[in-house]
Amino acid sequence: MTASQESLPPGPPGPPGPRRPAPARRTVVAAVGVAGIAAALAACGDSSDSGGSEPAGNAASAGGGGSEEIAKTSDIPEGGGKIFADAGVVVTQPKKGEFKAFTSTCTHQGCKVTKVDAGTIDCPCHGSKFSIEDGSVKHPPATQPLPEKKLKVSGDSISLA
Repeated sequence: MTASQESLPPGPPGPPGPRRPAPARRTVVAAVGVAGIAAALAACGDSSDSGGSEPAGNAASAGGGGSEEIAKTSDIPEGGGKIFADAGVVVTQPKKGEFKAFTSTCTHQGCKVTKVDAGTIDCPCHGSKFSIEDGSVKHPPATQPLPEKKLKVSGDSISLA
């Protein structure tokens, strides 16, 4: 044995032969960072479940913006609203005959809103609530209002403008 081998403490029993060097700290930290980023990106991916509380994908582009009917005026309760996940919008009727639309993606962390109740649009992820009248924040943690979408109401037909 050489002098350098004698000064090493005995390692765990294992197969005979040369020992592989342990990975450098930089390598371990980089690997953990990459794994964390991959997990975060996977959590932010688009979900095919339209009613879940998972973060939404690119809901702003969902549904486009053509003149395709998304609802009838009779589908939207006065003082309430309805979520149209496929179109990525929430349509509300704050007052009789007044229809508004907002993105269905919460501004806090991108979750899909799942309920319209008691004058608010509710996100299940962290409890944010938004006004059915103007999309403003009624209950944090969200700090930004839901962006308004343009609607076209023609007779009893509602479509995105």
